[in-house]
Amino acid sequence: MNLYPLLRPLLFSLDPETAHHVTLNLLNAAEKIGLSKLIYPEVVEQPIKVMGLEFKNQVGLAAGLDKNGDYIDALAALGFGFIEIGTVTPRPQPGNPKPRLFRLPEYQAIINRMGFNNLGVEHLLTQVKQSHYSGILGINIGKNFDTPIEQASEDYLIGLRKAYPFASYITINISSPNTKNLRQLQQGDEIKTLLSLLKDEQVKLQQQHNKYVPLVLKIAPDLTSDEISHISALLLEFEIDGVIATNTTIARDKIADHPLAQEAGGLSGAPVKEAATAVVRGLAAELNGRCAIIAAGGILTAADAQEKIQAGASLVQIYSGLIYQGPQLVADIGRELSKGH
Repeated sequence: MNLYPLLRPLLFSLDPETAHHVTLNLLNAAEKIGLSKLIYPEVVEQPIKVMGLEFKNQVGLAAGLDKNGDYIDALAALGFGFIEIGTVTPRPQPGNPKPRLFRLPEYQAIINRMGFNNLGVEHLLTQVKQSHYSGILGINIGKNFDTPIEQASEDYLIGLRKAYPFASYITINISSPNTKNLRQLQQGDEIKTLLSLLKDEQVKLQQQHNKYVPLVLKIAPDLTSDEISHISALLLEFEIDGVIATNTTIARDKIADHPLAQEAGGLSGAPVKEAATAVVRGLAAELNGRCAIIAAGGILTAADAQEKIQAGASLVQIYSGLIYQGPQLVADIGRELSKGH
């Protein structure tokens, strides 16, 4: 029973940030009263092992939808093979001034400049402990906006240490365009230093907690082929377990004629699809299966997901697609990808 086409016009009549909270609260209510099984389509279980972890299917929820881990069980009810929460920072922060979220329905796109608004890592971990979800949970970590870029690694180390006992894998977000200078961590020696520190810490934490939690790097779609080669070499050098391709784009060429094109922030949805797929393809050529690729960006149909898998990804994540298509998309992608097995 796909109710979303009926609900969407109502949700889209609200301010995007209000609609976001209303939707999550509706999902929460449905899960709490046991409606989830009745109203959401069943998702095909097609177990796959990636990064040493067993995923019940290849469709994941991208970070950003549930920044604080407040809705883990409600989102799990949609049938995802894995859920990624965050981006979370060591200390709570309000994010950028509103308005900071914009819909572009003509392009099936979203522009956001949220700025890592979240209640801090301690709140998120409390929520994780209270959830009943037993599937694969990624925790996406970032730096506080007021931490100088030269000290960014300290924030990532705090996030890694705190999240390690509770995460199935941990994502290092160095590609959001909405925290000043953050993306420069993807370049030159800065990324090398960061990955080296995080890998050393992962080794210590593995011994301390007697479990191995994979590290994943989330990168931007706006990278040159030389930058993709550089990052790929470092992923292999430091034995990073996975890479998420990609975050949102700062490019506006695909929406140049839209009145909102000049709004600052990251663009997601259909306009980022080609760039994100190109990064997946570039990574696949460089990595030769030695580091897992998780594809995100512009997945609005099951065919879009299939294209990412064919480009070299093992898993996919959705966010904007969920906003435009609703929970049916999870089931559609699951069904499509299961055909390849």
